[in-house]
Amino acid sequence: MRLILASRNEAKVRELARILTDLPVGLETLHQHPEVPAFPEDGDTYEANAISKATTVARWTGTLALADDSGVEVGAMGGGPGVFSARFLGASASDADRNAEILRRLSGVSGPARAARYRAVIAVAHPDGRVRTFVGACEGIIVDAPRGQRGFGYDPIFSATGDGRTVAELSEEEKDRISHRGAALRQARVYLKGLVEAASTA
Repeated sequence: MRLILASRNEAKVRELARILTDLPVGLETLHQHPEVPAFPEDGDTYEANAISKATTVARWTGTLALADDSGVEVGAMGGGPGVFSARFLGASASDADRNAEILRRLSGVSGPARAARYRAVIAVAHPDGRVRTFVGACEGIIVDAPRGQRGFGYDPIFSATGDGRTVAELSEEEKDRISHRGAALRQARVYLKGLVEAASTA
């Protein structure tokens, strides 16, 4: 069985592959499928975006596809940037730009008011149009300044650990164990494993 990771975010693809690596499937990336066009991420929910990406890739390739959409929800920002996390400052903004803007908006905010949540939805799409989704979340806080060199996105300003480390300061194994994406992927793994087992007995 082949499974295409439907993302052009290289850091995200590495993370997805790391968590799925021991499944008995042939993992592929979009680098191996240049025929797939750019897909929109303009839905108003994580689920809509994840389904759009996964179904687009499955339809173009005729192969099972997995996509995720995720974001950070900051209480002091009314739950934003949420589904707009990757684009709330425009397409040209960098991760560092977005982190700096959130810290600017939280200037003077302290304690529980800095509470935040990472949320992810994983979609697994079949070429025939069937789709399953899986949801994961990770509770934490926004720290006062970026710390750490690992991870990507908002990891340098998000802490979900009791010792105050940001996600960007965690090892890959620690991040996978607590992350929103890891939680959703562990559910997706069970589903994918069931597909493999069903195919082997068909």
